Amino acid sequence: MSVLLSDVVSGSAVGLRGRLWQLTAAELGAAAIEASAEILRLEVVRVAVVDELSLRPDDQVIASRGVGCWLAANTMLQVRDGTKIAALGAALRPFPAVAARFDVGDCSFDHAVLIVAFCESPPKGMPDAALPRCIDLLLAAASGVEATTTKVRNVIATLERIFESDEIPPAEDVDLNELRIASTLNGRVVVRGDFDALTGEMLLSALSNLTMPTPAPDGTPDSRSAAKRTADGFTELIRRYLDSAKTGNDGGQRPHVNVHINARDLAEHRDCAATPAAPDGGAAVSDLDVGHMPWLGALSVSQTRLLGCDCFLSTVLLDGHGAPLDAKPGKRLVSAEQRVALIARDKGCAFPGCTCVPAWTDAHHIRHWANGGPTVMNNLVLLCRSHHRLMHRKSGFVGKWVIRIGVDNKPWFIPPPSIDPQQHPRPANTTFKT
Repeated sequence: MSVLLSDVVSGSAVGLRGRLWQLTAAELGAAAIEASAEILRLEVVRVAVVDELSLRPDDQVIASRGVGCWLAANTMLQVRDGTKIAALGAALRPFPAVAARFDVGDCSFDHAVLIVAFCESPPKGMPDAALPRCIDLLLAAASGVEATTTKVRNVIATLERIFESDEIPPAEDVDLNELRIASTLNGRVVVRGDFDALTGEMLLSALSNLTMPTPAPDGTPDSRSAAKRTADGFTELIRRYLDSAKTGNDGGQRPHVNVHINARDLAEHRDCAATPAAPDGGAAVSDLDVGHMPWLGALSVSQTRLLGCDCFLSTVLLDGHGAPLDAKPGKRLVSAEQRVALIARDKGCAFPGCTCVPAWTDAHHIRHWANGGPTVMNNLVLLCRSHHRLMHRKSGFVGKWVIRIGVDNKPWFIPPPSIDPQQHPRPANTTFKT
């Protein structure tokens, strides 16, 4: 590391913007990563120090109504942020495994808050003996640079569905649904709603193809914000309904609710203790016996069974790794059955770190059809439009990322040397094991 690069991270920020032009793109990237790691380290230090101060407060802390308020009064933090820091420090004490992962910088502040909140208020149907394994699953979802809040929340939702109790979970309680539509003084209409997960899944599925960014005829990217696209899509949805409910197509299919679940789980719900472990001895979220919706994630077995009483049932044959099997190689276009199988395997864009939902993805031939690549599962992968273009024709990237189907019959991504000199294979975005 150059002296200048060291100064960027550890030196004063005064006048820094005027000196950054001297760094290369690689040095700027290294500085950003190192600064982020230092911020995470200092966050850990602050939580630990504030927690210790809460145990041994002095007169100033006592006079400030707690260490959180004292911290806000002596820094540029808001009271709610100071209180949140103090609360995390106290919450980590009973859970040393979470605290240890947070202390080494392998779990962010926000992810640690989510995990300890689950540990403090676990599902009512969860036995105490299951907590250590649940913590392992949550920490695996929260660890590393590929961790996202969406992954952590999905694991929490999955665990809440596994340990079903007699009470209806809030996400499935239709009695809590609310929709308020009110006109304003300037003649506009304000819509506010709160729905159960299934209703939300239906709404998101219906809006999906109506809210995607649409480039202009000259190729100019869609300039509308996400909120504006959603409003336009909702308007079009109402218009189509009033015009005899013309729904159009979404990912090659009419918009509908997809729920994926193992046949044996649908037939007979198993206890969590009977859930098989992953081949390497770890726990795989994909093996847990709950339903899965492409938009909103986990759905309880009881709710899935309810839907199964009146639905169109598609069967996807899976191998021992949970990857769909396929035949019919003599065609270029992906069939509706193959797309269902790809969604069951990839659950959205498979590119590492991407959270794009299945409806916004294309089926990409790993070995291009023009080069003799067959249209079979082991030569197909779901990619969002951005990553599909990256693989095909984005300037400077064609051929640099390599996709391989592993021994688990799931896609793995090999980065170019410019990103990872050792080119370690990275699992698909939904491949997640402890």
